[in-house]
Amino acid sequence: MVTRVTTRESRQLQSNSLDSAVNQPQPLQSVSVDSARNEEEPREYELSIAQSVLRVHTRVTDIYNEPIDRLREQLRLTIEGLKEQQEWEIINNPHYGLLNNVSPLMRVKPRYGPPTPDDLDEMISRVWKKPAFFLAHPRAIAAIGRECTRRGVPPATVNLFGATFLTWRGLPIVPCDKLEVKNRNGNPYGTGTTNILLVRVGEENQGVVGLHQIGIQGEKMPSLSVRFMGIDVQALASYLLTLYFSCAVLTDDALAVLENVEVGYYHDYQYVQF
Repeated sequence: MVTRVTTRESRQLQSNSLDSAVNQPQPLQSVSVDSARNEEEPREYELSIAQSVLRVHTRVTDIYNEPIDRLREQLRLTIEGLKEQQEWEIINNPHYGLLNNVSPLMRVKPRYGPPTPDDLDEMISRVWKKPAFFLAHPRAIAAIGRECTRRGVPPATVNLFGATFLTWRGLPIVPCDKLEVKNRNGNPYGTGTTNILLVRVGEENQGVVGLHQIGIQGEKMPSLSVRFMGIDVQALASYLLTLYFSCAVLTDDALAVLENVEVGYYHDYQYVQF
């Protein structure tokens, strides 16, 4: 504990300094032209659309609908396909995709090639305000595990939504195969490079937010609608599935990327025989 003693003379000096500060003109605050232009003309995000038409013969729903609801299962599979397309667009879209909206100051190069614990720490130092999770290809996650084990710091695990995830510094590493691996020599399981993302999410945290439109006609889930289009002369019932989506990075420090990490490097361990 530090105790500060104030004498009468020091109080008089403080009073004089406060009076002089009040009498002095305050510096003017100026707003840059770029920030003013951004407030008047902010960036607009148009919702992307993914559509698919499901055609089912009426005899399928009439005769073969037990014990499994064939129409419901076909709709589920079609929706899963739309969700896969949505995930790919959110990661790789040239306009609003996460990889193409990372600030130049938030791009990290690996120290050696494979993703090391030092590289992950460097990413956390960039997105240090409430980071949520890492996004990485499954092969990149395996490379992270190898490098951490090599250094004697195997990553801990956490159970989320009924699944087990590796973590680093308490942040889960979520697998995402839409962060594509650039393979060499055409071998999908050989050497190659990929990217790793660190994300802060939520509007309150000024992070990455998803954009969608609710309340649309025939809505089955938020921003996804299923509409019956009728039955043609061949007795095929058609259903139009539409999904609207986009995403926005609210601040530059909400997203960081570790670029071009090697995922095909392995270590040789020496075993001691007893």
